[in-house]
Amino acid sequence: MSSTLLYNPINPSTALYSRTPFLIPKDFPAELCGRLSPNQKPSSRNLENGFSKKFTTRAKAAAGGVAEPARAEPPSKEKKKMRVLVAGGGIGGLVFALAAKRRGFDVVVFEKDLSAIRGEGQYRGPIQIQSNALAALEAIDMDVADEVLSSGCITGDRINGLVDGISGNWYVKFDTFTPAAERGLPVTRVISRMTLQQILARAVGSDIIINDSNVVDFTDDGDKVTVTLGSGQSYEGDLLIGADGIYSKVRKNLFGLTDPIYSGYTCYTGIADFVPADIETVGYRVFLGHKQYFVSSDVGGGKMQWYAFYNEKPGGVDDPKGKKTRLLKLFDGWCDNVIDLLLATDEDAILRRDIYDRTPTFSWGKGRVTLLGDSVHAMQPNLGQGGCMAIEDGYQLAMELDKAWAQSVATGTQIDVVSSLKRYENARKLRVAVIHGLARMAAIMASTYKAYLGVGLGPLSFLTKFRIPHPGRVGGRVFIDIGMPLMLSWVLGGNGSKLEGRALQCRLSDKASDQLRTWFSDDEALERALDADWFLFPIGDSTAASETIFLSRDEKNPYVIGSVSHANVPGVSIAIPSPQVSEMHAKITYKDGFFYVTDLRSEHGTWIADNEDKRFRVSPNFPTRFRPTDVIEFGSDKKVAFRVKAMKLAPKATNKEGEKEVLQAV
Repeated sequence: MSSTLLYNPINPSTALYSRTPFLIPKDFPAELCGRLSPNQKPSSRNLENGFSKKFTTRAKAAAGGVAEPARAEPPSKEKKKMRVLVAGGGIGGLVFALAAKRRGFDVVVFEKDLSAIRGEGQYRGPIQIQSNALAALEAIDMDVADEVLSSGCITGDRINGLVDGISGNWYVKFDTFTPAAERGLPVTRVISRMTLQQILARAVGSDIIINDSNVVDFTDDGDKVTVTLGSGQSYEGDLLIGADGIYSKVRKNLFGLTDPIYSGYTCYTGIADFVPADIETVGYRVFLGHKQYFVSSDVGGGKMQWYAFYNEKPGGVDDPKGKKTRLLKLFDGWCDNVIDLLLATDEDAILRRDIYDRTPTFSWGKGRVTLLGDSVHAMQPNLGQGGCMAIEDGYQLAMELDKAWAQSVATGTQIDVVSSLKRYENARKLRVAVIHGLARMAAIMASTYKAYLGVGLGPLSFLTKFRIPHPGRVGGRVFIDIGMPLMLSWVLGGNGSKLEGRALQCRLSDKASDQLRTWFSDDEALERALDADWFLFPIGDSTAASETIFLSRDEKNPYVIGSVSHANVPGVSIAIPSPQVSEMHAKITYKDGFFYVTDLRSEHGTWIADNEDKRFRVSPNFPTRFRPTDVIEFGSDKKVAFRVKAMKLAPKATNKEGEKEVLQAV
């Protein structure tokens, strides 16, 4: 069944109505094609990142120059005689359009370029969709939610949290699984932004999205809203939703021009073909430092996404091909988790942007116009809730409009659009403001973290060598241990129990490891769960120790280290000709999930330096456990030293000025 009059330009310039549809990729799953309207056909054009590089134009002549494109009616809702105009076809705009469509409203989405690789470009890639937003998607459209959930990579079923950027030691671990499981919500995922936008655009429909259209102005006469596009065309509707981002033109026309607020940080981001050793146990980490921090997350498919934040003035520009070099200097001395990711990232895959947000206001709209998502409450990315809040906005707004329509039908009166928009705004303001504030607080905490006394104190920086824990670090941990579970419960729980059209149930696919609770409290259990190969990489300027040593988990075959080979000794003999390496120097063994080194009463001893630069001599004839990132020294002069690394696959090494750079081969 087709509607008669969908879009009526007030001042059409030609007798043809031209629209650019959102194309469906040729590899779109056949089983999903049944969801499309009869007029939607998969396109055979070449696609990039799931979007067509070129768009076709569809035109249909009609009396008076008005187009009458075919359109499918909502399957279960009677058509509502109210037209909703949406400025912006990003995630927030599309989610609201889908929610409004499912509730039977006539929706028009104006988007300036659906094919655009937005924001940070294609390497911005994945976005974190947390339990609260996933539940809202389920309430809006279960089929769409299923597609998003199946396309995403689950991170909430593993350990997540904060670590010290230098040592890599855990500071606080976050449990994002329990708040979801206890409330019957989906577990947090990450999904490509382009994939998410594509799924939403298909569900909304190419008949609803007008591409190559940019809302630049509007007028609200009290009975209707008229929008003006950059092309000069005008369209009428009953209300207008500004979902056009942090530099929203709708916001500007509502409240005047205001600049977004600079966070104080520039952000580099990239995606690397990299599989960390602890990929099965850790979803994402925030590495803390003074006036800088680093975030890494599994995004599936053997890839990791990372963000590097650094405190400096906005507007900085890097030398050509100089981003990677600068990052390696900025994060020099940080733990292997950070350095390995940077080394594994191609220069061309690194992009940079300054981080801005907007302080939430008490006024989100006026009359028949309101705002949604970044246009009203753009957030810093530290909680991963920016897109999630836009999704919640879309659900709430559609629900309020539906309630207003139902009331108008029941009372036989005209729908009160203005009051419904105010109810939406009032329902969202407090929650959004709190989460916005938490995102800012997270940035402050992450960048002001100081592991030891002396950090950031200039002339007093020598105090750091004494490794005295900073009082703020100790007090902050107590505060986080108490407050974080409560905060996560409230943020991730969202409005889960109040969502209409969604049952409180978990998915069988959202199952965490039976050891998850143990990993939160037991670092040794977390290390034992490593499913990776262990290596000893030679470091220092000695040529005596020049070969990488692979460590086997065979408990019956120890490694014997000495200055000469020992063919008659059980196990693997490793000869290192060096003055401080004794003939029979040390032995490396494996037992019950851990590696140990035993000094065999060598003359100059065997030494271990841990990830906090604490160096000690191994007791003779007593097995001493070592860990990834430790340095083992055979002899006291540091001439024969090896760094311990756990890696998923065999590494590749590249020589650079006489040193070895350890890279992850995937």
